[in-house]
Amino acid sequence: MTDVEENVPLKDPGDAESGPCKPETSGPTRQYMSSPKNHPFSLIDTVNDVSKLSKEIGMNHDFHMEEKVLPPSSLEGRVKETMHNAFWDHLEEQLLATPPDFSCALELLKEIKEILLSLLLPRQNRLRSEIEEGLDMNLLRQEAEHGALNVPRLSKYILNMMTLLCAPIRDEAVQKLENITDPVRLLRGIFQVLGLMKMDMVNYTIQSLQPQLQEHSIQCERAKFQELLNKQPSLNHTTKWLTRAAADLSTPPPSCPDSPDSSSVVCPSPSEAANSPEPLNPKMVLSQGFLNLLLWDPEDEEFPETLLMDRAQLQELGAQLRQLTILASVLLVASSFSGSVLFGSPQLVDKLKRITKALMEELKSRPEEEAMLTVSEQVSQEIHQSLQNMGLAALSSDNTASLIGELQNITKKENCVHSVIGQRIHLFLKCCLVLGVQRSLLDLPGGLTLIEAELAELGQKFVNLTHHNQQVFGPFYMEILKTLIPPAQALETEVGSL
Repeated sequence: MTDVEENVPLKDPGDAESGPCKPETSGPTRQYMSSPKNHPFSLIDTVNDVSKLSKEIGMNHDFHMEEKVLPPSSLEGRVKETMHNAFWDHLEEQLLATPPDFSCALELLKEIKEILLSLLLPRQNRLRSEIEEGLDMNLLRQEAEHGALNVPRLSKYILNMMTLLCAPIRDEAVQKLENITDPVRLLRGIFQVLGLMKMDMVNYTIQSLQPQLQEHSIQCERAKFQELLNKQPSLNHTTKWLTRAAADLSTPPPSCPDSPDSSSVVCPSPSEAANSPEPLNPKMVLSQGFLNLLLWDPEDEEFPETLLMDRAQLQELGAQLRQLTILASVLLVASSFSGSVLFGSPQLVDKLKRITKALMEELKSRPEEEAMLTVSEQVSQEIHQSLQNMGLAALSSDNTASLIGELQNITKKENCVHSVIGQRIHLFLKCCLVLGVQRSLLDLPGGLTLIEAELAELGQKFVNLTHHNQQVFGPFYMEILKTLIPPAQALETEVGSL
């Protein structure tokens, strides 16, 4: 989901000219595909100017737009609400005047007509003709001049048309409007629902264009990167990155240190699939390379040239990975002290997750030890209170001290729980690249089930980014990988799958 600031709809609704009687009708939308002639791509800071929105839509199959909702307490929200109320109050005064003044009503009807037309598909010519005839602005102006403009009748006609055009999810909202008898309240409700219908059309169009946007983004990004290579023919950092990934795969993984539940953990089948001892192949090396990027040192300037544009996003995913590692570690330690009965309560788990997530934000501005002390004290307090509420025996003073101590040390690299959870999340992400997110969620390693939703979100973002970059830079990667992997492994057959 993305909020944008430009009020440019995807389809051309024929916007009415702005005027004093025209309120805002919907939240922000934006033109998603622009003509390359109007918006040429240029090489600035290693292809950072490639359309990020086009790329995001192409990468994310679930991408959709939502109206930007201003907080009622914000200054902008209060100003907008005041202006809207003033407009509708003014419209009511005009309609109640003797004789009635229909100037604002006409502007309103004109914009409603344009919105309805914008919701039509190209093949819906009959409905287009009906709307043009039913809301003929020349005829409506003549009726208004003679004081004969029938606003209730027109509102009913608009509602009937909205019923035909709205998505099923909006049926209930349109039906509720039919019970409103006050003409001003009805028109205001019509505008609100039309705003939602416009956003539905935007998202429908985005989904329709998604394959074209994906291909457009891939071709443009690859072409512009080739321009960069023509000027600076060097992929030294990318080569080092892939070389390190190949070396990592050739080295046996370290054994997991002991943890509170390590003796009871059974490796799931996805994990076995991801770790199967197969000969090196391009997919394996690239997957390992992208996993290494999530743990990349921010101070290391030897970042792969092919991924400079996505460095900020990869760092963000790395930060999410670290937060989830801490969160799962906190929950695992807490459950080992409080017992399965207490942790069988979804309410307690959700509360501990909210507390830990909120306090982890302070890790960005406070010393880590200080922030984790606050986390350990808050979690210990919640467990104590929950045990008391359920009539269970409270933790002894020794157990309480041990709980706080273990929670406080979770962020340290040598901490066994932190190490085990980190390896398991790393393994889960590797499974996502091999088997997909949904299959990898079917059999999560021990200690990760309590953060399943968060892992699914992280895994999907990581898979989308990895897959997109493999499609864009596959030919460049293959040239490097040919020097790292023996030719006998039929590298050429892998090119199409990158």
